[in-house]
Amino acid sequence: MENTAKLSTSKEVIAYLAEQFPGCFTLEGDARPLKIGIFDELAKRLADDENVSKTRLRSALRQYTNSWRYLRGVKAGIQRVDLDGADAGAVEAEHEQHAQEQLQASQAKAKEKQAQRAAERKPIATKGRNTKNKTGDNQVKGEKKRKSVSIPRSGSSKPAVAQPITRKAALENVQPDAVKVGDKVQVKVGSMAVQGTIAGIEKSEVQVQLPSGMTVRVAVSELFRS
Repeated sequence: MENTAKLSTSKEVIAYLAEQFPGCFTLEGDARPLKIGIFDELAKRLADDENVSKTRLRSALRQYTNSWRYLRGVKAGIQRVDLDGADAGAVEAEHEQHAQEQLQASQAKAKEKQAQRAAERKPIATKGRNTKNKTGDNQVKGEKKRKSVSIPRSGSSKPAVAQPITRKAALENVQPDAVKVGDKVQVKVGSMAVQGTIAGIEKSEVQVQLPSGMTVRVAVSELFRS
């Protein structure tokens, strides 16, 4: 009997979804907004599929809908797509707004990491030059002068992430007795807070529908309001 190994990474799962549902998922170019609640449909379609687990499927779908090319495609009025490539309802204006906020926050975080890596490489390069050029007092003094001129190198990257940090600081936990279906709340997706709508309540957990079209299940303690 042949054993089927489950796909182990989100990248592999996304590639598999693009192969199984080519009218819905793409690996490059523009990505169409997905139908709201598409995770539940995917879980049903792939219930007997030994290649992918439900947990890995959820992670892959989250990665797909948080990608820059996907967020750029979430525009008001554009039709969402179901698993078979058919239209599944137009994107609303508030969903476009949330997608743009996610995109800006993600890009700002990427720029900050890039600036940090560049700042970490500079001291290493400077140290190498100092060791190589220490052949005389004049050369050492000249190197110190050049180093003092090159120190002010950062300061432009931090303002780019001030807005997302400020939004996070303003979030307050939702009281359990105040949770109702249809309420607008904030949930954490990765390092960002995303607005969604409560679609269902089950004991201490709730289902939250995100602007990207997917639904996530979180504890009541992980709900916030700005």
